Amino acid sequence: MLHENVAPGVHRIEDAFTNWYLVEEDSRVTVVDAGVPSSWDSLQDALSRIGRRPDDVEAVVLTHAHFDHVGFAERARSELNVPVYVHENDVPVTKHPWRYDHERHRAYYFATQPRALPIVATFLRRRAFWPAPIQEVTRYENGTLPVPGSPRVVFTPGHTLGHCALHLPDRDVLIAGDAIVTLDPYTAREGPRLVARAATVDSERNLASLEALAETGASTVLMGHGEPWTGGVESLVAEARAAGAA
Repeated sequence: MLHENVAPGVHRIEDAFTNWYLVEEDSRVTVVDAGVPSSWDSLQDALSRIGRRPDDVEAVVLTHAHFDHVGFAERARSELNVPVYVHENDVPVTKHPWRYDHERHRAYYFATQPRALPIVATFLRRRAFWPAPIQEVTRYENGTLPVPGSPRVVFTPGHTLGHCALHLPDRDVLIAGDAIVTLDPYTAREGPRLVARAATVDSERNLASLEALAETGASTVLMGHGEPWTGGVESLVAEARAAGAA
């Protein structure tokens, strides 16, 4: 589902309880994260609805490389001939997006969190667990990326070792990825929090990384899961710290 202009020139697409974004600059487009494999069809639809063509896409930037965020990245790389940017520390995960380190066994959540089963069922139906490995990536670490929108990298390790948020200062918006969410897909709990330990490599480090988000001072924060937050990043971070990770 396309939500146009959740921030100036930033469009949110939600597929299978997962958000990804289009960032426009003039007629050029950056894709931030790549949803699930079937999100490829959503990309074509979203580009058409905002008056853009696939040729206008110049890059895919990943906040991290978990299975539900790399869905069509390899297809975009191979068919649109665009680079896929990922943090240096997450490059190994792009080869096997389902196999990653985490603090608690996933079976615990399947057994104890029945509210989340519809989300898991949707992941299965949309083939979220089976994205194609990314054959070639462009590595980044910090600074401002040379892609439309000129996002500034905010290093926020914890959910993954290479997790990054992307700050668009001129639009007063922060794309937080899964450093912080307003829907935890492993528990179906809503409101600011960390993603459950079943999908987080180091929740203590994730909590510490929230300070880097707060330092951006962004008014609008866009998450990898859940609704946008328009009350300022400082209040979002405060609530997430209190909630922690399940």
